[in-house]
Amino acid sequence: MLQRTASGRGACVRDHVSAMGPSASTSAPSAIRFRPCIDIHQGKVKQIVGSTLKDMPEDKSGEAELLTNFVSDKPSSWFSELYRRDGLLGGHVIMLGSDAASKATAFEALGAWPGGLQLGGGVTVDNALEYLNAGASHVIVTSYVFREGRLEEDRLKALVALVGRKRLVLDLSCRKRDGQYYVVTDRWQRFSELALSEGTLAKLAQSCDEFLVHGVDVEGMQLGIDDELVQLLGKWAPIPVTYAGGARTLADLERVRVAGAGRVDITVGSALDVFGGQLKYDDVVAWHKAQAQ
Repeated sequence: MLQRTASGRGACVRDHVSAMGPSASTSAPSAIRFRPCIDIHQGKVKQIVGSTLKDMPEDKSGEAELLTNFVSDKPSSWFSELYRRDGLLGGHVIMLGSDAASKATAFEALGAWPGGLQLGGGVTVDNALEYLNAGASHVIVTSYVFREGRLEEDRLKALVALVGRKRLVLDLSCRKRDGQYYVVTDRWQRFSELALSEGTLAKLAQSCDEFLVHGVDVEGMQLGIDDELVQLLGKWAPIPVTYAGGARTLADLERVRVAGAGRVDITVGSALDVFGGQLKYDDVVAWHKAQAQ
């Protein structure tokens, strides 16, 4: 278990990584991979159009604005065990809310495959170790290190000091504005001041193990991928990067492979049959395995 102490915190984390073995890190060079997901909202595994997700009042009067593509009747552990069976290392468990039910559901997913999945959603310096202790290989962070649209470098440094660079994934999900892709935070509703570029990715790569980038303009809509964004990620990212957004067919997965020059991994959500879509999960797994041959 990771221990949060006044000193030696980084050493504790590194010891834990070593004990977990090779599954703890996915940063070794490899072919493009399919990275599965488990999105959790109000304690249920769901697929939601991310751009419609907003902070809602206690009376949930904003639910009418939320576009939900799918609600699963299966526990989160079912998906973890499925991904574990198929060797799909480095998937993402994302909490779309900080309620107790969602946290319990996330812990169930992590416990079903310790070291196999990353955890994102409301991660801060106060709870990051708790999620790593629960079985997450990495924690995924966005809003905590961006405040009022600005990158808070002190917060990022504090997280790196706490968990180590090799346990941290930066979510740089973005939307296009004025010809550039800007990182968006706070449930993808707020544009930050940080535009994606070769320079910004190179700098941020010094503080994390991977990038996760949702193309928010197409995410959850099954409209096809954002080819331009994938191309830029393949050209600029000096560390492993996973793209999510719009993939609906095997041809879209191939588009990611080509546009990203084989350097950008892909996540598929709403389009998969296990989430109520038309794209067969087994076909995606077969495609994933073929990339390594």
